[in-house]
Amino acid sequence: MSMKEKFWLNAEDTALLIIDIQEKLVPAMNKELCEPLLQNTELLQQGFAAVKRPVLATEQYPQGLGHTVTALNEAITDSAVAKVSFSCCGEPDFLAALEKCGAKQIVVTGMETHVCVLQTVFDLLDRGYIVHLVRDAVASRFVSDYENALSLAEQAGAVITTTETALFQLVRVAKGDEFKAISKLVRQRQP
Repeated sequence: MSMKEKFWLNAEDTALLIIDIQEKLVPAMNKELCEPLLQNTELLQQGFAAVKRPVLATEQYPQGLGHTVTALNEAITDSAVAKVSFSCCGEPDFLAALEKCGAKQIVVTGMETHVCVLQTVFDLLDRGYIVHLVRDAVASRFVSDYENALSLAEQAGAVITTTETALFQLVRVAKGDEFKAISKLVRQRQP
């Protein structure tokens, strides 16, 4: 695989995965990690809609932890897949949805970074997907767990990226309606 194949997102081959950003999990997360996660995941979701790419989501035990937060729930391509396995790949309905969308590159956001996100990253890599883990759109309860998970994911072969890097890679050039939509979104970001 060439460097460009791994490190550059190709919009035609890419899907966004939102892992377990749920009503009852959000308050338990580290606030300094969770606030950017919510803002940036929403921007990524809107960006993927602008370039007409699929957005997949999962919910860990929704009967107990609630559903995906309202701000994100509306733009999910298909309804969120309920799961009890930590890795999304442990749920056959998720694997079917992933296969159906036809993506080869998966942009990953969600919580908790060191549990469900990391285990999903490992499984996706093991299945041959190119994984871009968005460091400013994942969170854990503790910063040490978050930092360790990013390190492990990178060692395993995931590309550690940011919201703006991913969004601008989807459009590649500074022209056209898709670029205008992405540019407008990134100007909404708060420092």
